[in-house]
Amino acid sequence: MPKLGLIVNDGKERAVEIALTIQKRLESSGYEVVRASSSGGMVGFANPDQHMRMNGYSAHVPEGFDSSMKMAIVLGGDGTVLSAARQTAPVQVPILTINTGHLGFLAEAYLSDLDNAIDQILSSDWEIELRTSLVVSILRGDQRRWEALCLNEMALHREPLTSMCHFEISIGRHAPVDISADGVILSTPTGSTAYSLSAGGPVITPDCPVLQLTPIAPHSLASRALVFSDLEPVTVFPATPERLMMVVDGTAGCYVWPEDRVLIRRSNHPVKFVRLSDHEFFQVLRKKLGWGLPHEAKPDKS
Repeated sequence: MPKLGLIVNDGKERAVEIALTIQKRLESSGYEVVRASSSGGMVGFANPDQHMRMNGYSAHVPEGFDSSMKMAIVLGGDGTVLSAARQTAPVQVPILTINTGHLGFLAEAYLSDLDNAIDQILSSDWEIELRTSLVVSILRGDQRRWEALCLNEMALHREPLTSMCHFEISIGRHAPVDISADGVILSTPTGSTAYSLSAGGPVITPDCPVLQLTPIAPHSLASRALVFSDLEPVTVFPATPERLMMVVDGTAGCYVWPEDRVLIRRSNHPVKFVRLSDHEFFQVLRKKLGWGLPHEAKPDKS
């Protein structure tokens, strides 16, 4: 019996209702459905007063999810998709994202298209697009203190974000660089339209094998966003005596102390997105963010 996953934002009543409808239809078509809550992919924030658990990122894979699963349907908003990515990437299960939230930048389908989406699933009329993910680790000496999988970005800054910090950043074999800024963001191409974009970084198309380093409010005209090969591991050394806050994908993180270092490297487990139609990235930018819309002149008041 073929197996499908169903990852649901249990905090949204509409998503729960739709999940039940989808599950019934899939089961009546001969599929085994394994359901999981998207909360299982929310790493949360480590308590600095307690011992940090050194669980690897594969610890978030739901019970019953494995490489034999055809795909997992994700019901929720963009935050749910980020959680689902952590739950599925380690076992390479493709995800079909159906938006029940607001913007839905990472959504492939909407509730109005639900019947057609299910038809395409049952007829295997779909393709897979790979998106780069990152492994973010906090190291102290030889000890790994914390680790998470990341689809969008890692942000490191002071808490609260009100004053300048100093960072020494090593990118692969290249000479280390010093950056003075309120913080730094290390993002994937997928994350280039998220926090990094708000901080002035460029948009990168998802098929580019690169990463992006973006300073937050840099204190120098020379400190600007940098794009480089995603084969290069990145190590960030906080050169600030106070503790810093690291946030991954906006939903996970922990404190970083002066004796720690943050290691970011491309994961061997990309996130697999199910595409039901041609996913033209510029059209997504235009529709969701208004990029490239024609300029309209102001009306003549004379």
